[in-house]
Amino acid sequence: MVATKTSARPQHLLRGEAAEEQAHQFLINNGLQPVCRNFRCKYGELDLIMTDGNTLVIIEVRFRKTDSYGSALESITHSKQGRIIAATQYYLSGQKSEPAIRFDVIALSGNGSLQWVKNAF
Repeated sequence: MVATKTSARPQHLLRGEAAEEQAHQFLINNGLQPVCRNFRCKYGELDLIMTDGNTLVIIEVRFRKTDSYGSALESITHSKQGRIIAATQYYLSGQKSEPAIRFDVIALSGNGSLQWVKNAF
């Protein structure tokens, strides 16, 4: 018998994708309009880009199965914030206008709770 590679995605990536989809639907249900998902550049990745009225909202989605090593919110370090801001500046450099910007966080935990922090940083 010959061993074959499987294309199964690791469980942690599947959980992360599910959390991002849950956050995306939650924000749509709360009136935000989708612009872009998973924008990647040399500075990092922006999980969700949406609009809230005339404001461009950059959303970082964080999931933690447990709080044993810190909560989802606590996992957004100053360094991570810097990468998000740099990626946002790169994203905006390709845009024609400079809208008002807000940075939000959606924190999800394994117990099913969802926390939306507007103007997180």
